[in-house]
Amino acid sequence: MLVYQDHLSGDELLSDSFAYKEIYDGVLWEVEGKWVVKGAVDFDIGANPSAENGGDDEGVDDQAVKVVDIVDTFRLQEQPAFDKKQFVTYIKRYIKLLTPKLEVDEKKKLTFLKNIHAATKFLLSNLSVLQFFVGESMHDDSSLVFALYKDGSSNPTFLYFAH
Repeated sequence: MLVYQDHLSGDELLSDSFAYKEIYDGVLWEVEGKWVVKGAVDFDIGANPSAENGGDDEGVDDQAVKVVDIVDTFRLQEQPAFDKKQFVTYIKRYIKLLTPKLEVDEKKKLTFLKNIHAATKFLLSNLSVLQFFVGESMHDDSSLVFALYKDGSSNPTFLYFAH
């Protein structure tokens, strides 16, 4: 399995077990998340509790919780929403911090710098409906992961910076 890490914090953010689609000339990855139920699994193993002096409910006190698969798998931490000024400040700092890490691959660096502005405009136009996440370390300079609900979908779509 291939695991994608944040270049800035080292947090694991995604793996190849989640299919992605490149958008904005490969600057953003779009990944479909889904709600899943975690915990409270009831197994019928064929035992008869009344014959074994058991009560009606001897089971473990599990609590079923609905979680988004990507958030749960990679332990993403939700962050407060950004206003436009905060978001622009974050993007400028992110570009400044990430660009030196892309020096190894000049083609990647040029693609990123050429297309980051269109991706930023897209994110800014959806700022009011985005949810913001960071990796489990919650490092200040880490990459953000964005989630939005497209066209009335009940499952979130996640947006990652590919680089």
